[in-house]
Amino acid sequence: MLDQGAPPQNPGQTAAPAPPGIGARLMRRKPVERLVAEGGQGEGGSLRRTLGLWQLTMISIGATLGTGIFVVLGEAVPKAGPAVTLSFVIAGLTALFSALSYAELAGTIPVAGSSYSYAYATMGELIAWICGWCLVLEYGVSVAAVAVGWGEYLNELLDGTIGVTIPAALSAPPGDGGVFNLPALIVVLLAMAFLLGGARESARANTVMVVVKIAALVMFCAIGVQGFRSGNYENFMPLGMAGVSAAGATLFFSYIGFDAASTAGEEAKNAQRDLPRAIMLSLVIVTALYVLVAAVAVGAKPWKGFTDSEAALAQIMREVTGQTFWGTLLAFCAVIAIASVVLTVLYGQTRILFAMSRDGLVPKVFAKVHPKTGAPRANTLIVSLFCGVLAAAIPLGRLADATSIGTLFAFALVNVAVVVLRRTKPDMPRTFRVPLSPVLPALGFAFCAWMMGSLSTVTWVVFGVWMAAGLVFYFGYGYRRSRLAPSEK
Repeated sequence: MLDQGAPPQNPGQTAAPAPPGIGARLMRRKPVERLVAEGGQGEGGSLRRTLGLWQLTMISIGATLGTGIFVVLGEAVPKAGPAVTLSFVIAGLTALFSALSYAELAGTIPVAGSSYSYAYATMGELIAWICGWCLVLEYGVSVAAVAVGWGEYLNELLDGTIGVTIPAALSAPPGDGGVFNLPALIVVLLAMAFLLGGARESARANTVMVVVKIAALVMFCAIGVQGFRSGNYENFMPLGMAGVSAAGATLFFSYIGFDAASTAGEEAKNAQRDLPRAIMLSLVIVTALYVLVAAVAVGAKPWKGFTDSEAALAQIMREVTGQTFWGTLLAFCAVIAIASVVLTVLYGQTRILFAMSRDGLVPKVFAKVHPKTGAPRANTLIVSLFCGVLAAAIPLGRLADATSIGTLFAFALVNVAVVVLRRTKPDMPRTFRVPLSPVLPALGFAFCAWMMGSLSTVTWVVFGVWMAAGLVFYFGYGYRRSRLAPSEK
């Protein structure tokens, strides 16, 4: 007997597939081909491909060289003592393993989203969101952290030239004896002005600043070595290996430059060829300079004298020469050098949000491109104002550690992504391949995890709160607005 309530069925008709469950939607991956095809496309315009190998390398060096030496050295030396040179080596080695993975993925998937896009193609949307949210922490907070150090060197310059400094109330954040860090806000706004002019114009300005900063560090080594005292190295590791790893974790904040180069994938003339080269070349140059300058600095100044010193190199120059001129000259170079870090890291932040916005995970305003300059103008304005206020209100040490944990987490995911893509798309053309894979990516992941474990409990709590806020935003906004969602309905 037929069921009278059953609808008539057509034998040739198949039932519509059931919608994917929440687990499948969280793991949805964006095809690599689609990522590459969308390169440069934004709301109302496209990014312009104007950057060659030289400009990409300068962006990478510009985002890296300066923070660890000019700013964070004074924070790291009290943690490790003279062994801070070893901390730089460990941080550089950790960065090298991750840089190899970045180089392979940047040559394979040359897009603006950096590790966010790599994770989207290999591990799914939720992991990509977590990675992108870490990058927002990494870039946004590092801009603020570097801007704080810029203000310190600006005061050194003003004191050495006109004998006047900005009052503490206007040159330090709350908690560091001030009310509002005005210089930090100013340097972010200056970087914003360059970025609004377009990528090519910003790259030109950055190249000039990078040349100045390299010359300044070479000058420091030539003069600082005259005050070298071997006795400063007698108690090489006063705080043990724990201190070395803790300093290395803080200093890893200084190695995000090659990540900034990978965010330029949609504005590079030949991204697949030039991005891997720029990443590796910049890392070698930066690590060599970091270790050399740190060795000279600790040799010229007892490690206990670095406490609360955010303009350490200028102070060493004055102490070694007994004159204010050389310290003032270095402070002038540092003002230019640190400004280039702010410029290039701010650039990277805007391009990551550009990619996330294009995928629908953050509001569309971040993907709008100005037709005249080819720059995401609204994106740049919003990010710059946020970072500027952050720099003006929060002390440097907390900012540096928060940046380090976000960087390490994102880098760990990149090491996983390169192994996954090797397995899922083994025949995909690659202009660079990580040697000894999966051994080196596994080492990169392990080093990142080890250094994350060296960070303070407070940093982990801040990171946990940040990630929880990110998940709330994703499930409240990005989960339903993702551009991959309509194809699954």
